[in-house]
Amino acid sequence: MTQVSKRKPQALVIGAGPAGLMAAEELARAGCAVTVIEAKPSVGRKFLMAGKSGLNLTRDQPFDAFLDAYTEAGAWLHPMITAFDPVAVQAWARDLGQEVFTGSTGRVFPVAMKASPLLRSWLGRLDGLGVQLRTRWRWAGWDNGTATFDTPEGRTKFTADATVLALGGASWARLGSDGAWADVLKGHGVDIAPFAPANAGLRVDWSTHMGAVLGQPLKGVAFRAGPYASRGEAVISARGLEGGGIYSVSRGVRVGHALIVDLAPDRTVDALTARLARPRGKASWSNHLRKVLKLGAARMALLNEFGRPLPTQPATLAALIKALPVAHAGLAPLDEAISSAGGVMRSAVDEGLMVESMPGVFCAGEMLDWEAPTGGYLLTACLATGRWAGRSAAAYGLKALS
Repeated sequence: MTQVSKRKPQALVIGAGPAGLMAAEELARAGCAVTVIEAKPSVGRKFLMAGKSGLNLTRDQPFDAFLDAYTEAGAWLHPMITAFDPVAVQAWARDLGQEVFTGSTGRVFPVAMKASPLLRSWLGRLDGLGVQLRTRWRWAGWDNGTATFDTPEGRTKFTADATVLALGGASWARLGSDGAWADVLKGHGVDIAPFAPANAGLRVDWSTHMGAVLGQPLKGVAFRAGPYASRGEAVISARGLEGGGIYSVSRGVRVGHALIVDLAPDRTVDALTARLARPRGKASWSNHLRKVLKLGAARMALLNEFGRPLPTQPATLAALIKALPVAHAGLAPLDEAISSAGGVMRSAVDEGLMVESMPGVFCAGEMLDWEAPTGGYLLTACLATGRWAGRSAAAYGLKALS
């Protein structure tokens, strides 16, 4: 007769962001003894930073449209997001005592409009499940298959039956996502796609005449960069353009497409041409444009910045307003991007997100090679992959002891 071990599987989760905490919860619920390791003094730092602008949890829209936001990675993520979709994300938040609401654009937020109440409740739940937390422990790789950490007490080793890596991407290093783990995994034969900025602002070397509109929102526009398009807003900052409208098309800019802005997306070229052709009497050309176009200061400043000298033929100027090329100096640096592209490639992990070359080691969250626009897609995929990896790791750990 086979003797079954009464020892709980020892599970290790490295990284205490949303993906790591979700993996820890699943492991604990499955009966594992779980220890979560975090390099920073506290957990969920990027999660809390996201919450300062409202904590966009997910998006309320048809599932196929939601999945399309992940472009080519959608097929990979499909089973994970199906298992923990936007409806499930909302139910999860409510179960943690955080009521949610859907905004006019379909974005879902907690009523509290911040991350800290949800995170406190979540940590309380994990504590109740027996999850142990270690902070200020920095992962240093493996020593003969044993995870090693640099801690305030010195180098420490931790032996686990299953390990989930949820180390984040490579943006916002000060919050913990520095991408330093990539070299460790490469040394173990793991295929890593190079990191690149995603959901990044645009750097623009403005002329002095833009000084009057710096800090102003750019509303009522549409951006396009190749196949990526957005009706979102942006802010004219001293360093360029920031905001959801730009973030949504930053991938197109990154891969080399020209950035085009439509300053009047609700008007046709013919309608604009008719307006511009109106008699202007004694009004100057600039005053005539201001009166008939009603673009406002920010859009007019942008038109002048990239369109001067402005055409005087109504049809030519109308076409320019509808497709204004934006000269720029590229995307903001990787560390300033909202998220990052690149990471552990699909070919490097199995269907349960276990690293093919490292049995018992799983990956989750932004360290995987997928990207998505802001608007609830990022957090949903982090939670969904964390849950998936946690369940897979639990099954592996339990099987190892059977």
